[in-house]
Amino acid sequence: MRILVNVSLAGALLIGSQIGGFAQNAMPDGVKVAGGVLTDAKGMTLYTFDYDTQPGQSVCTADCLTQWPALAATADAKPVGSWTPISRPEGTKQWAYKDKPLYTFYQDTKPGDKKGDGNSQVWHVAVP
Repeated sequence: MRILVNVSLAGALLIGSQIGGFAQNAMPDGVKVAGGVLTDAKGMTLYTFDYDTQPGQSVCTADCLTQWPALAATADAKPVGSWTPISRPEGTKQWAYKDKPLYTFYQDTKPGDKKGDGNSQVWHVAVP
């Protein structure tokens, strides 16, 4: 038995736009938006660093990384929408959003804290 399905061009475009919209809004597991900012799986605020000027590359190492832990990605992580796993200088993986590596801040002690925002005028909360 043969079943014919008639899909209009408008219907196909609607389905395509919905699929595309989903991909753009997709995030790595655990990452979410809370209070208008990106947060990790524990609800901790994520930050970007102005000195990360090369797309997909982090310059935060050593002492910097102690205070600003990288948002870790698994070794086999794959890109998701605007999110990409990047290789860190020491060989681990980190998530980047729109080519900007993401970090938490060691002085943020509970979900919703944003103590790192504006730190040294080069750290900023990450927004979707």
